[in-house]
Parts: sequence; structure tokens; C-alpha cells
Amino acid sequence: MIIGGFQKMSMVDFPEKIACTVFTYGCNFRCPFCHNAGLVTQEVSQIPLCEILSYLDKRKGILDGVCISGGEPLIQEGSFELMEEIKSRGLSVKLDTNGYLPEKLEKAIELGLVDYVAMDIKNSKEKYAKTVGLDRIDISKIEKSVSLLLQGRVEYEFRTTAVKELHSAEDFKSIGEWIKGAERYYIQAFVDSGNIIGSGLSCPDITELNAFKDAVSPYVGAVELRGV
Repeated sequence: MIIGGFQKMSMVDFPEKIACTVFTYGCNFRCPFCHNAGLVTQEVSQIPLCEILSYLDKRKGILDGVCISGGEPLIQEGSFELMEEIKSRGLSVKLDTNGYLPEKLEKAIELGLVDYVAMDIKNSKEKYAKTVGLDRIDISKIEKSVSLLLQGRVEYEFRTTAVKELHSAEDFKSIGEWIKGAERYYIQAFVDSGNIIGSGLSCPDITELNAFKDAVSPYVGAVELRGV
């Protein structure tokens, strides 16, 4: 398990819980707007798992859960073992995923290793490959993960990082049709962290963001903007 980052306390990463966040190394996408580019494209200093587990033991009774983010956590061979270690300590697990490994996502849910899944919907199906920085992708893998979460077997949210150069209101209408019936969907305003993979990207203005929200709202229970 290659852990490249660790945030010891967060009030926002795991809804309604006090949590810490573990950032795993590596990803199967190359999204140009990725704000954790260092975890995807560069060598990182590894944080020993024993250090993370020791921290969890010391914060027993204070922390409610752990958010496992990335990169893409499910590409790591030790991802299930990490979840097991967290669950064995009586803590909840939130998984951030791009949904490109639906079989592993389903197995994690079946084994009861995750309590909350936040899945990125990068764009409309037609623009997915470009948005994730690849020449082509197997969109059926994303579709399988979407269908899996819509079954409601685990608490979840869908979310999209809105980038002015990559998204339009029509794209968000298509996303809404795709995830129709979802309980929660978040549109995150793009922020250039200074460590992104691409260049020349910007955040839509508030008028555009609200238009994106309006395009999705007929299809989803609750739509909210984040980062505005």
C-alpha cells in the first residue's frame, strides 16, 4: 500500500463525521484538472501504514471515520487491507473513487468495507475520455459503477469538478439523465492548486455554475455547488 499523503483532521471530507484523510499514490486517469497531480505523476515519499494505524489508535473516541482518497485508491493491491484495519478499529470508511474498477468497488461493498462512496462523474459520456486525459476509455466500466451505486446498497454521492474549458450546460443535462434517481450530486468549482496536470484551465463563473445546477436538478434529488 503506497500512501503519499495524510491529513490528520477534516470536518469536510466525510459528511457529518470527524475524519482523517489518507491519500494513496497512483491513478488510472490523467485528468488535466487533477489537484493532486503529485500523487499521479511524480515520485512521492511514502508514509508507512503503521504510522497511520498508530495515529488512529491514539485518536480513538475522537475520530469517527477515515476518508481514503487519491489518486485512485482501488488500484492499490492493499486497499482492502487498509479498509479492514480501519473497520476493525470501529471507524467508518469513506472511499473516493473514479469508478473505473467496478468489480473491486462492488467487492468492497459486498464485504462491508465501505460506509460511504464518493464517485466522480467526470463529464458526459461523449467527452469522458478527453476529460480524463486519455485517448479512449471503456465507458461501460463507469456505467457499471454508476448502476451499482444507484442500487443504494451503500450511502453514496456523485460529484463533478466543473471546468470552464471542459463542461457545458448540455454536458450536465446528459450527466443528469445518466444518474437519474441519485439522491445527492455535487458540482465542485475547479480550483487551480498550482499542482495540476494540465494548463490553461479555469473555473466557470457563478452564472455558469448555476446553469449547470439547473440542468441537473430535474433528474437528481439534491444538487449543490461546492467551493463557491
